[in-house]
Amino acid sequence: MDRITATPATHASLPEVHSSVSTFHPSIWRRLFAFGGPAYLISVGYMDPGNWATDLEGGARFGYELLWVLVLSNLMAILLQTLSARLGIVTQRDLAQACRETYPRPVSWSLWVLCEIAIAACDLAEVLGAAIALNLLFHIPLLIGVILTAFDTLLILWFTRLGIRFIESFVLALIAVIAACFLLEIFWAHPSFTAMAAGIVPRLNDQTLYIAIGILGATVMPHNLYLHSALVQTRTIGTSFEEKRTACRYNFVDCAVALNGALLVNAAILVLAAAVFFKNGVIVTEIQQAQVLLAPMLGTAFAGILFAVALLCSGQSSTLTGTMAGQIVMEGFLSLRMRPWLRRLLTRTLAVIPAAFTVYYAGDRGSYQLLILSQVILSLQLPFAVIPLIHFTSDRKRMGPFANGPWLRTGAWLTAGLIVVLNLRLARDEMTQFASGNGTMEALRMVLLPVSASLLVLLLWVALEPVLPSWFHRFGRKPGSKLAPVAAQLPNPVYSSILVPLDQSSLDRAAIAHAAALARAHRARLYLLHVEEDVTSQVYGAMSSTAEVEAGAEYLRQIASTLEEEGIQVYPTVRYSNNPKAEIVKYAQETKPDLIVMGAHGHKGLKDIVFGTTINAVRHKLKIPLLIVRGPQ
Repeated sequence: MDRITATPATHASLPEVHSSVSTFHPSIWRRLFAFGGPAYLISVGYMDPGNWATDLEGGARFGYELLWVLVLSNLMAILLQTLSARLGIVTQRDLAQACRETYPRPVSWSLWVLCEIAIAACDLAEVLGAAIALNLLFHIPLLIGVILTAFDTLLILWFTRLGIRFIESFVLALIAVIAACFLLEIFWAHPSFTAMAAGIVPRLNDQTLYIAIGILGATVMPHNLYLHSALVQTRTIGTSFEEKRTACRYNFVDCAVALNGALLVNAAILVLAAAVFFKNGVIVTEIQQAQVLLAPMLGTAFAGILFAVALLCSGQSSTLTGTMAGQIVMEGFLSLRMRPWLRRLLTRTLAVIPAAFTVYYAGDRGSYQLLILSQVILSLQLPFAVIPLIHFTSDRKRMGPFANGPWLRTGAWLTAGLIVVLNLRLARDEMTQFASGNGTMEALRMVLLPVSASLLVLLLWVALEPVLPSWFHRFGRKPGSKLAPVAAQLPNPVYSSILVPLDQSSLDRAAIAHAAALARAHRARLYLLHVEEDVTSQVYGAMSSTAEVEAGAEYLRQIASTLEEEGIQVYPTVRYSNNPKAEIVKYAQETKPDLIVMGAHGHKGLKDIVFGTTINAVRHKLKIPLLIVRGPQ
C-alpha cells in the first residue's frame, strides 16, 4: 500500500489532544461525525465581534451593497481553509511549523511577530465584544467590562482539560444560540429579498473600500489558517495514501458546512442592519446604538436582548480558538512551549491594555472604531499567511500526490492576488489620508514609509522564496536544519559523581534506588545531602543538637552504611538553612556533580504552592543534568 512519510516533527501540534479522536468507523455517518469539529472551531473566528462591527457598519451605510463581499470572502475562506487542512493532514505539520522549517530565522521570526499582532487584534475584538455585551445585558460600565474579560483565562484553562470533543460541542452549542437569535431578528425585520439579490453583484468604490477590506479581514482570518492545520491533527488519520485522501474529503465537507453556516450568520447581521438602519437612514457608530435602536424599530424589546446574548456567545466562543491559535503559533515558530493559562494571559493583556485605554479616553464611539481597525489589521496580515500556505501545498516534495493541481493553484493565487491588491490600495489610501490630515509628511517618511517598505520586502521574500537562488539563503539559517543530525554520533555521558538531595520523606527511596543503580554502572561517588530547616538549626547551625537534628544525621548514616556495603562510595552531608533550595544549589556548586537525582511528589496547582517547587528552583539555577524520579504522593 502506498504510504506518505514526512520528517518527524520536534513537537506535535496541540500535543495534549493530538490524534485523540478515532476516525476508524465502518459507518459513513459515524466517520463524518468523527471528522466533523475542527472547521466549527474555525468558523467561530468568522463570526466574532469584529465581524459584527464591519457587518453592522457596512449594512447601515450601504444597505445590501456589500453582500457580495461576504459571499466572495466566504468562498476564499473555504478554499484557504481546505488548503490549511490538507497541509496538516498530509505532512502532519501545522503552518507555523512548516514556516519555521522552511524560512531563515529572521524571516520566520518576522512572520511570528506579524501573526502575534494579528492574534492580539482578534483578541481585541473579543475583549470589546464581550465588554459591550456585558454592558448591554447587565449595564456594567464598558471599562469595567474590559477589565473583567481578563479573567476568562480561568474558563479557558478549565475547558481545555475536558478534551477536544467537549470543546467542539460547547462551541457548536454557542453557534446554535447565535444563529437562533439572528433567525428571529431577521424574521422581525422583513428584509427586501430583491435588494439582497442585487447586493450579490460585485461593486466597489472609494467609500466602500475601507469597510469592504474590513469585512474581508474579519472573514478570512490569518490565524485561522495556522489553527486549522493543527486542529485536523487531533484526528487519528493513518499514514497510507487512501487514509489521507479520505481524511481530506471528510474535512472538506466539514469545512464547507461550517463556513457556510458562518456566512449565514454574517449575512444575517448585514441584512439586519440594512433592513432596519439603512432603510431608516440611521448610521450605526456603536454596537450599543444598534442594540438600543433594534427594539423600537422592530417593535419588540426582546430584539435587543437577543442581540446582546448573541454578542456575548460570539465573544466567548472566539476566546477558545484564540487561545489555541496563540499556542500553535508560539510553539510552531519558536519551538517554545508555554502553559496555556500563561499564554492566554499574555495575549489577553496585549488586547486589554489598548481596549481599556481607548474606552477611557475615547468612550463608546472610540471602542467601535477600534473594532473596525482591528479587522483591517487582520486583513493586512493575511498575505503573510496565505502565500506561504499556497507555496507549501503546491510543493510536490512536501505534499506528494496531494500537491495542488493547476486549477487549485490558479484559484489560490487569484485569491492571494486579490488580497494583496486590495491591501496595497488600502495602505496607500490610509497613508495619504494620514499625511494630509495631520500635515506631517515628515512623520509619514520617518515611521510609516520604513515600516511599509520592510513589510513589502518581507512579502516579496515570502512570495519569491521557491525561485530565489541558493546564495540568498546564506543570510539566514533555517531554524529547523539543526535538528537533522541530532541523533548522529551521540556522546556517551559518564557519571563520576552524583548528588542526591534527601528530605526524609517517601521520595528518598525512589531517588536513592535510581542513583545507586547509576553509581554501580558508572562506578560513581554518591553525595547525599539533607538540609535541616528547624529554628534551632537555623540559629546554631552545626552546633545544634536537637532530637530532630540527631535523627536526621542518623538517617543519613544508615543510608550511607547500607550503600557502602554494596561497594558504593558515599559522602553524606547535613546543612542548616531556612532555604533548602538555595542550599542545594550552593552544595552542587561546591561538589560539581555530573548528575543530580531528585524525587518529585507529582503535585499540581495549589499543592505546588503549599509544598513548594524545589525542583524548578534548582534546575533554573544550575546547568547540571537533573534526573527527576516520581515518588508516591
